[in-house]
Amino acid sequence: MNTKILKVAKYVAIILAFLALFLALQRLIIPKYMSETFDGALTTEYYAEPKNHSIIFIGDCGVYQTFSPAELFREFGFTSYIRGGAAQTIWQSYWLLKDTLRYETPDIVILSAEVMEVGEPVSEPYNRLNIDGMRMSGSKIGAIKSSAIDGEYMLSYIFPILRFNERWHELSPDDFKYYFKPLNVGLNGYFMRSETVPVTVIPKGARLEDYSLPTVCFEYLDKIRELCAENNISFILIKSPSIWPYWYDEWDNQVSEYAERHSLPYYNLLKLNSETGIDYDTDTANGGNHINVHGAEKLSRWLGAELSANYNLIDHRNDLDVTAVWELKLEDYDRLKEIQLREFEENGKVLTHTYKKSERR
Repeated sequence: MNTKILKVAKYVAIILAFLALFLALQRLIIPKYMSETFDGALTTEYYAEPKNHSIIFIGDCGVYQTFSPAELFREFGFTSYIRGGAAQTIWQSYWLLKDTLRYETPDIVILSAEVMEVGEPVSEPYNRLNIDGMRMSGSKIGAIKSSAIDGEYMLSYIFPILRFNERWHELSPDDFKYYFKPLNVGLNGYFMRSETVPVTVIPKGARLEDYSLPTVCFEYLDKIRELCAENNISFILIKSPSIWPYWYDEWDNQVSEYAERHSLPYYNLLKLNSETGIDYDTDTANGGNHINVHGAEKLSRWLGAELSANYNLIDHRNDLDVTAVWELKLEDYDRLKEIQLREFEENGKVLTHTYKKSERR
């Protein structure tokens, strides 16, 4: 009997050792997103955060480079997090929201309407930026199934080493430096851009054969709306003030009609510049494609006032425990902003996108 137990224990130890080695190698070989493609680090950063957010944003750069959770807390005491990602599709937004609801139930969910443009997976690299950082769950499996393009397979997402096994010859110092603890990129999911590159050309939209937004996008919009309703969450649609890619009036009308039909607020910020104060000479990072930190702060103050007027959100600035956490977040935010603004002034570009979190001494 003892011999059998020892044999079983030996095999179990071998299996566990193999598993530990496998996971260690996988951790080494997967991209760290610390020196380039920084937004690839955003998805996974959520899990280390306190789960007490009144507002959750989902979508593409229409939210994660457009609104500043730090400014929302500083001015209104609202706690928020942006679960956005590069070229995030609406089905990825849905599964990320499902994933978020495993940990917390916010009062409000805000979706970038720009995700309604795309009815097919964009590419494997963009899939990876949004999905690889998700913790294993039914939500991640759903995101993989919904997003995979021809030639991709489930196991390569569950075990990324199967996809990145050829990175051995591409390993960089970052892969070792950030093996155990990478720096942070997002500030509660917000990716800061402090460059100022004004709009010089107003784009014109090319004529389309069909202006109908993809059916699959409305199917997932229904899923998000229904998921919010099931959890007593207010749902808001928003279009960022970015002027390109071009946002057609025909698209705007379809989103407006959907919102009206389902009694949802929809804000097209392209039409609200006089209210938000967005200035295309000072508030864009790259000629109108993305909003910079100055614009994000303006939009966050506008959004906070709008939410204050229409929703009964808690001002957490009188909560000592919450404030203690956010004081550190604001410290990180202000420090990174100061560094980026100085770099842009001195070099004409921003060099620093990662930071080490402040810790209470």
